[in-house]
Amino acid sequence: MKSKIADAFDNCKKEKRSALITYVVAGDNSKKNSIKILNAISQHADILELGFPHNTPIADGGQIQESSHRALKKGIELEDVFQIVKKFKKKNQKKPLILMGYYNLIYQNGENSFLNKCKKTGVDGIIVVDLPWPENKKFAKKCKEKSINFIQLLSPTTTKERMKKIINDSHDMIYYISMLSTTGGKLKLHPKTILKNYFNIKKLCKNKNLVIGFGITNKTISALKSADGLVVGSILCKTITNCVKKRQNPVTKLDKMVHQLRRMVA
Repeated sequence: MKSKIADAFDNCKKEKRSALITYVVAGDNSKKNSIKILNAISQHADILELGFPHNTPIADGGQIQESSHRALKKGIELEDVFQIVKKFKKKNQKKPLILMGYYNLIYQNGENSFLNKCKKTGVDGIIVVDLPWPENKKFAKKCKEKSINFIQLLSPTTTKERMKKIINDSHDMIYYISMLSTTGGKLKLHPKTILKNYFNIKKLCKNKNLVIGFGITNKTISALKSADGLVVGSILCKTITNCVKKRQNPVTKLDKMVHQLRRMVA
């Protein structure tokens, strides 16, 4: 049986467009609003990434750090993240949802316990930023046994030989980090250069879905829409921050923004 993530990419390919993948932090700016945001943006996004809040997010830039900080101040814990997933999945069973975060929380919770909760609540995939290959092989195998996609990361500095091994061990989706930076950084490379690097990697994984993340905004997304998928996160977190400051409704704002982004990848 194909995964919901694989199905989402197949649908996008039929429509001859890039998959739109969104990222927000669980519990930002409140647990209630977090569910409302997911429900709203899921009408336009093909795959949703949900970050679990962390106080030492090594790969995340200022916008996502601020989102995490807000969620932690609200007292959001891992159990709350699973409750958010469960409530979202009740209404949106077919929409793929990926949890993204750091290994420390998984380790503290226990790998088996964490994966059991993922399976029970309907998580479709997991990205663990600080658990690289080959250290992730055992965990990735556990994920596969639960029919949960473990999403591997590739970067501009990953060697070709290492890339081949990572791709061989990957599941239905691979995440290419476009540049050496934290999330939300200004795009340091021209989109043509990013796509050149991307398609060199794509030659090695023709049968797997390769997405681009980092530096994707409403200003850069159109230039990169020949990729299998594009991940947009920091501008969504920034929008929530601005809404909090201006006392506006982040649900409405994000709904409009993701709708616009969807049109840009078509």
